[in-house]
Amino acid sequence: MARRNLIRDALAHCVLIVAAVVLIFPFVWMLSGSFKDSLEVVKMPPNLIPETFRFSNYTEITKYFPIYRFLANSIAVSVVTTALQLLVCAMSAFVFAKIRFKGREALFVLFLITMMIPMQVTMTPLFIVFQKLNLIDTYAGLILPGIFSAYGTFLLRQHITTIPDTLLEAAFMDGASYFKVFRSIILPLSKPSIAALSIFSFMATWNNFLWPLIITSDTNIMTLPIGLSKLQGRWATEWNILMAGNVVSFIPIFIVFLFASKYIIKGVTMSGVKG
Repeated sequence: MARRNLIRDALAHCVLIVAAVVLIFPFVWMLSGSFKDSLEVVKMPPNLIPETFRFSNYTEITKYFPIYRFLANSIAVSVVTTALQLLVCAMSAFVFAKIRFKGREALFVLFLITMMIPMQVTMTPLFIVFQKLNLIDTYAGLILPGIFSAYGTFLLRQHITTIPDTLLEAAFMDGASYFKVFRSIILPLSKPSIAALSIFSFMATWNNFLWPLIITSDTNIMTLPIGLSKLQGRWATEWNILMAGNVVSFIPIFIVFLFASKYIIKGVTMSGVKG
């Protein structure tokens, strides 16, 4: 039995190692290509280690587009969108989890049904609405669609339902308002799920491409994914410069994930979300 378990564990680890190599290799190749020249990056057979490291690729990006402006836009839009989404989702999750009213469950089901509607379906009417509100080429146009999330509300609601009602009842008996209960009890006890949702929201906003592509045409408003798409030319592409830009785009999201990965696991586990 012990030998069988040892063989099974060894096979499982081999499969995991192969899967990890397959997933990590594109990032290693991107990092390697960012230090090559334009000829070496398309050289056949390819080499993983550059013959000569060209650190100048990272400075040449600025010749093609204002990367630091795009980077600042991405950071600002991602941070503000994440903060507002956490506030909206936390409040709506508190209502659906702890405040009883007629039709609450039916309304929550309808709310969850919106998760089944692809974003591409709502993009055209959303663009028309934003056009009527003069929000094209504005930061508000980039931020507002991202602050409402049915999944975020569901994730936080699953965790808030595990908070004992006796804590809330004791607070109400002491004269606390709904806002004070939400601020002093719900939010502190929901930190793991809030941390997980903040990472999900930040990564989704940072990598969002389609909506910023539609809503912006002004270079001063564009985010980094849109700027990187400008590096791909119609007839030829400087792949080494494009890879250098991708590395710059990847570093912030990697740092965020590196320091918050434990919160993702803990928050999803405590909320009871399977997937």
